[in-house]
Amino acid sequence: MPKVRCLAMGKLREPNRVKLITGLLSADTSFFPKVKKILEKKFGMVDFKSDETDFTHTDYYAKEMGSNLKRVFFSFERLLDLKDIYAVKRWTNRLEDEFLKSGKRTVNIDPGYLDLSKVILLSTKDYSHRIYLNKGIFAEVTLFYKNNSYNPWPWTYPDYRTKAYIDVFNHIRQIYKKANQGSAC
Repeated sequence: MPKVRCLAMGKLREPNRVKLITGLLSADTSFFPKVKKILEKKFGMVDFKSDETDFTHTDYYAKEMGSNLKRVFFSFERLLDLKDIYAVKRWTNRLEDEFLKSGKRTVNIDPGYLDLSKVILLSTKDYSHRIYLNKGIFAEVTLFYKNNSYNPWPWTYPDYRTKAYIDVFNHIRQIYKKANQGSAC
């Protein structure tokens, strides 16, 4: 008779704190430093700012925000606990409202976080690959880390699949890794 292996139950523990990221999107890049300043008041100093890139992968935002959209990413020095991470998206939605013009957004703020194994985006929209967090906010695992780089899933947005975006997140991961020296991976 084969030996039966008993597996020990996992032990509960608090997850590591995570690296907050925000992607800003606007046709008017003068909003980027204004929003950055407000984000820093709320979440602490920015420790990384990406180059501004053209947002050309979809026209989803064109009707509301216009054409020739630009994207920039920020990451923040202070690490966050996951317990109330949903509140970040609720707060950034309110911040977007402060920049409305004629009832339309002038800046889109996409918050999320990364850790050593994944990039997560926070969303108000549910779908099959999103998990409900709290108070109307969902989380999507957008990229996973394997073979020394973040990689896309089948559902990953086209822009988040690009080498330029993945390079940004790999760079931010290195900043995070230095802040989390005790973590594996």
